Order: sequence, then C-alpha cells, then structure tokens
Amino acid sequence: MWSTTPLHRWELTGSWSDDAPPGLPPAVDRDDLQLPEDGDGPLIHRIYRTRIVGAAVSPEELMRRLSTDIDSVAPSEFATFQKLEGEEGELRVGDEYVVRMPGPWDGPVRVVAVDAISFRLATLPGHLEAGQIEFRVAADYRSISFEIESWARSGDRLSDLMYTRLRISKEVQLHMWSSVLRGVVELAGGNMEGGIVVTTRRVEPELLPLRGTGEPPAWVAPPELTALAGRKVNFDASRVSEYVLDRAWRVDDMVEPLPHEGSGPPEPGGSWEVGREIMDSYQLADPRIVTAVYDPEAPLAGRDMLLRIHFLGVGFRVAVRVGDVYEGEVEIDGRPAQIFGWDYRTLEGHFEQGQMHYEVWKWLDTGDVEFHLRAVSQAARTGPLLLRTGFRWVGRPNQLHFYRQVCRRMRRLTEAQLETNRAADKRKLLVEERDLG
Repeated sequence: MWSTTPLHRWELTGSWSDDAPPGLPPAVDRDDLQLPEDGDGPLIHRIYRTRIVGAAVSPEELMRRLSTDIDSVAPSEFATFQKLEGEEGELRVGDEYVVRMPGPWDGPVRVVAVDAISFRLATLPGHLEAGQIEFRVAADYRSISFEIESWARSGDRLSDLMYTRLRISKEVQLHMWSSVLRGVVELAGGNMEGGIVVTTRRVEPELLPLRGTGEPPAWVAPPELTALAGRKVNFDASRVSEYVLDRAWRVDDMVEPLPHEGSGPPEPGGSWEVGREIMDSYQLADPRIVTAVYDPEAPLAGRDMLLRIHFLGVGFRVAVRVGDVYEGEVEIDGRPAQIFGWDYRTLEGHFEQGQMHYEVWKWLDTGDVEFHLRAVSQAARTGPLLLRTGFRWVGRPNQLHFYRQVCRRMRRLTEAQLETNRAADKRKLLVEERDLG
C-alpha cells in the first residue's frame, strides 16, 4: 500500500440538504439496490479528484476507454472489476459488476447512469457500502479534471465498525480509489498535476432521513446545548479594546492569503464568497479536533455553540456564543475593502476567556483576498480547575497550532471548493458543446 503520490485530505461536517446522493433515473431497475437508507452509520460524501496535463486523448475518449474496460485502471494486485451482467466492451444501464478484493471485500454494483463524460454505479446486497459512486471527467484548454464522487453509508454495523471506528475499510478504500486515479492518468497518456485531493463530508446518522420518509427528522437540540442559554460570557466583552493593551492578555493576529480574484466587488462563486460560506457553516476547525453543535436554524448573531474538543485521546466540551456579525465595504489606509466577519466569546466553564474574530477580506483595488484571524485571550479564572491548569501548562503551543491550522485549512478548503466549481463549469460546457454538435 506504499504510495508516493501527494495526497491532500480534508474532512468537513455535512448535511443532508447539501450531501444527499443524486436521484436515480426513472428507468433504472431498483430491485436489490442497496441505497443509503438501507445502510448503517453516518453518510460519507467523498470526492477524489486529480488533474491530468498533457493527455493524449480527449475527455470523451478517456471516458469511452474507461467505460469499455473499467478493470484497466484497477490496482490488479489489490482489486479487479469483473462483469457479471451485460455485453463485454460496452457500458449500459443495468450492467452489473463485482469488485473482487482479497478477503471478504467483494462488492457487487449495478450501472444506473451513463453518458459521454460520466457513469454512476449503485451498490447491491453483499457490498460493504450502501450508496452510489460516480466517475466523471471535465476539461479546459490545458488539462483534464477527473473525479470519483461517492455517497454511501456502511452496509451493516460490522462494516461501520471497520470504517468509522477501526478505520480499516477507510484506508483500504483510500488506497483503492487513489490507485484507480493513477490508472486513469496512465490511461489518458498524461501526467498528474497537483497530486490527489480527497474531500470528505460526514453527515451524522441522526441527521439522515428515516427509512421511507425521504426527509431527515426535525433537528432536536441536545440538553447540553439548550442549557447554554443560561450561561454568561466569562469576561467583560465591553473591555476588549483595553485587553489588547494589557500584557496579561494574549493578542494574536494572523492573515492567510486566499486565491486571487479580479479587482472590483466579490465575484459570484469566487474566492471571497466561498470563504464566507466556509465561515458561515463553521468548517474552519478540523472535525477530528473540534466539532461544533448548534441550532442550524438559529441566526448567526447570538448563536450558542457547544464545542467538542479532542486532545490526546481525551474529549471535553466547552461553550461559546457568537457576538457581532458584520459585512460591508470599508476603507483601510486609503484602500477599499469588502469585509465579512463575526466573533465568538467564551462562556462560563471554558478553560479560556476572550474573544476571537474570523474575517474574509477582499481588497477591491487589487483583487487580493485574505482570511484574518484575530484573538484576545487568557486562561480563565473560573471553571473546571483541571482544564484551567492544563491550559496554563500546555495551552499556548496548542492554541497557536490550532490558529495556524485554521488559517491553512481555510486556504486549502477554499482552493478545493473553487476547483470543484471549476470542474462543474467544465462539465456543463462539455455537455453544451456536445448538445450543440
């Protein structure tokens, strides 16, 4: 399983509205399909993406070669695609394959959608997963973008244990689809540029539709979140401007450049708007370290958030409250900038006390886009003694590490989402050109 291909892996929290699998075409035979509602555990929405430069074939020809012989890109030492139903040398809706792997990993699938630039498979009983997976291609004047996108839950509780807890199936899956992407690059006769980007969005089971309903149940706030309404901010928020000048308080101000835009107002679907969306949905923190529980219907201003923090195998919970939310054009040192931002403040019981600002800026004269993180903080004087003591001992290095990680994550998530948007635009253009032709 050794690989020298650069892998960029990003994990986010998801929602059913944003991460539901695509609907099945009306003519598809649904008998025996193993769909997400038949599975167990969270829904995992994942995109594997790479860019191919110097390809010797067109995107349509690449997809034709792949659909003619899917096994040509499989890691032969690890997995093979064998056709069980359908004519050899072509791919049609209703064809069935089995992915054979060492051990009890065989995965039967059925073709549910095919066109010139994509095809989609759905799992059948006996597969470790319940869901769909799509292979698709897009292109511009210099490169081909190839993506594998899946929407799936584990097939049963044992599979969920191996995937989400032991992570065995997750790493096996990563190795397999990364190997397939390398095979696609070879099939195209080109070179991989930028490695492989893997974006994973996880939707928790309680947010998924009940079987037969098609819609997730109404969100119910856990008692711990409801109880935050009675908590107070654990510092005097009106004195933040004084704390900035007080050496007893730590003041941090970090800036991370985001992908450039043209000058003028923020571009629709551009770097500034994507950054704002990431901030709105609180995707800034790595969910393996910090996850946030909050009422998704509550306004951002004044929103209570319960933060679940994981550190050295230990989990604990703290609370914050969003304060000011602001957006508008301002002038800084004679230069116009468009700024969106919000802050949150620590509540009673937190091991810190202070305020943090997240902001996305666009300099309208140059088109430069930036993410700004500003924080004023110190160790809390009240709250659990163990947490406060631990923060005084080891908190500062980990605090700075978290800040730097948030900045880097913001940049890379923005880049990944922009690439997703560009690939979607390329596919749309290919379809329009094909229809006109």
